[in-house]
Amino acid sequence: MKITLLGGGGVRTPLILQAMAARQAELGLTEVALMDLDADNLRRVVAVVQALTRSAQLPFHVGTFTEAAPALHAADFVITTFRVGDMPARLLDERIPLAHGILGQETTGPGGMAMALRSVPVLLGYLETMRAECPGAWLVNFANPSGLLAQAALDLGEWRRTVGICDAPLGMQRVAAELLSAPPDEVSLEYFGLNHLGWVRRVLYQGQDHLPLFLRVLAQAGSIPGLPFDSGLLAALGLIPNEYLYYYYSSRAAVANLRASGATRGQVLLEMNEALKRDLDARIRSEDEAGIVAAYAAYLQARSSSYMATETDRRHPSAGLPPDWVQALATEGYAAVALDVIAALAGARPRQAVVNLPNGGSIRGMAPSDVVEVAAEVSADRLSPLPIGDIPDHCLGLMKQVKAFERLTIEAVRDRSLAKARAALTLHPLVADEAAARAILDEYREAHRAYFPGLV
Repeated sequence: MKITLLGGGGVRTPLILQAMAARQAELGLTEVALMDLDADNLRRVVAVVQALTRSAQLPFHVGTFTEAAPALHAADFVITTFRVGDMPARLLDERIPLAHGILGQETTGPGGMAMALRSVPVLLGYLETMRAECPGAWLVNFANPSGLLAQAALDLGEWRRTVGICDAPLGMQRVAAELLSAPPDEVSLEYFGLNHLGWVRRVLYQGQDHLPLFLRVLAQAGSIPGLPFDSGLLAALGLIPNEYLYYYYSSRAAVANLRASGATRGQVLLEMNEALKRDLDARIRSEDEAGIVAAYAAYLQARSSSYMATETDRRHPSAGLPPDWVQALATEGYAAVALDVIAALAGARPRQAVVNLPNGGSIRGMAPSDVVEVAAEVSADRLSPLPIGDIPDHCLGLMKQVKAFERLTIEAVRDRSLAKARAALTLHPLVADEAAARAILDEYREAHRAYFPGLV
């Protein structure tokens, strides 16, 4: 088996290589191709992996590439983790809407749209290269906004072997397992929604649904570990929302917290990433393998502990969760989800996993072709969404509104339509204002001129 990572110079690549090595026998993995436009990032990734494995030979060949075609040649699975414009573009995504009093965030609202407008054309270009180099490969998309890009790969790229992955539902499973004092692998969630817009309806352990017990305990405790929601809201909903729904349920507080902090999440990560690069470069030059491992571990811990801290006024990160669970989520989440899905699609034992895939008949009220995020049976070359049926009206209404935004954004790229892009942003519930949408989009077009499609 050959796996290609597009965006393979990212900071989490060493973790997935470690996980691949641990599961090489199950995967039958013989080759990994890391493709990134930044050769220096690839060099750092290789150095970190060598330090983490104490220079032990990985049980598969690792190649590094700065061009897509040779990296994609004969790949069986392609994992997309690229970020068009890198962290400086994310800063613009976040800051521009904040100046208008609207949430600036990486994957939802205006920030998610800006990232999509930059990313969809690049993704479609990669798909064209895949048609020539690996026409039978599975596309495993982790690049954000994950659900929208999976929808674009299916609708515009017509790449049927597409699945989107996200580690947020795995994090919710870990929280549930901690509250139950149960092994994580023995706890499953009935989960439905869109990427970064989902809810847990049941928490299943030893054949019983423990969600009602959770809600009673949370009502007494006043909060839920690891999630930034008021227990009264959760009791009224009868559901546990994905943490990203904080941006919808507490959008004014999120904006106020971001403005008060003076630094968005992107700014925090940019500074952390640049510090890590400097630290790694110095330790690589001095051949300090122990220092490389220490610097990388410290970075992962700092990144994890700062997650959603600014937006939630530091009420969310790791609250109430044991440090070893927090570290496991930071280091294993992405790799665990990706490799579980890849192993099952490649013919290992079937698994259930929460993924982004066409709805089919899973959620009543959503179109069959709508990419949704639900648990699916994953087996050899097959993805089958589990039936969800009816969902609460407030969930369905929000999902349909955000899906309309996603569809119009994709059409805007396809048609190079400024009018459709404006309509899409106007429809997003975090904007809901045509004048603000017009102003934000105009500023994005000017700021991202080198990366945006030419909208007319």
